[in-house]
Amino acid sequence: MENNTTTTTKWNFKENEKLVTALGLTVRSVLNNLTSCIDPADTRFVISLGHGDPSAFPCFRTTPIAEDAIADAVRSAKFNGYSSNVGILPARRAVAENLSQDLPYKLSPDDIYLTSGCGQAIEIEMHHFNLLPEKEWEVDLNAVESLTDDNTVAMAIINPGNPCGNVYTEQHLKKVAEMARKLGILVISDEVYAHLAFGSKPFVPMGIFGSIAPVITLGSISKRWIVPGCRLGWLVTNDPSSILKEHGVLRGHVVIFG
Repeated sequence: MENNTTTTTKWNFKENEKLVTALGLTVRSVLNNLTSCIDPADTRFVISLGHGDPSAFPCFRTTPIAEDAIADAVRSAKFNGYSSNVGILPARRAVAENLSQDLPYKLSPDDIYLTSGCGQAIEIEMHHFNLLPEKEWEVDLNAVESLTDDNTVAMAIINPGNPCGNVYTEQHLKKVAEMARKLGILVISDEVYAHLAFGSKPFVPMGIFGSIAPVITLGSISKRWIVPGCRLGWLVTNDPSSILKEHGVLRGHVVIFG
């Protein structure tokens, strides 16, 4: 194979400067920068609180029940082929049954869309709103209302929150749902830390207010079951009034997840 270095070729590809800038702002890049500043000669033990990976700590161990279930599923050879774009039915049914325990209505497998972890890209432009530290990091609903325009379709919250540790009360979540209804938008609730609330306030799923405004819940097995490497999550539509379906929002889900 010849390698003609004397010929100047104009290539049509180049570095994406916006992508490089964006990558420098990710949690992992910031964590890596901080880690690189640690003096290798310093022998003191460092506990990293920079990212939520429970498997990084020896005191946390995935339950053998989950490990055996994964091994059995692989050895069965039943699930090694291409599956439905939204995930296999037994898995979606299991997620629906598990999450329905905390809701005033029952989810069906058709409400569940399996994803590659909770962080599978949601490619939408977002306006950032402030949280209120004096109110235990509640959503500044006045700010949300002022930022909303005709192009706004959803409000995204994280509950329980990382890194602030906020656990929203049922009363505050109801206000969030009522504001979403007033603005004609849905609520996206990242609940990857569901049921990992330690303190006087219990975790309350946003989905219990799905009858006030449609709620899309995001979750995964990463934190609660200590298997972030499995990269398995879900997107759940909490919409007992079928508002999303009536407006055609779910019609293209096969294309989206394909």
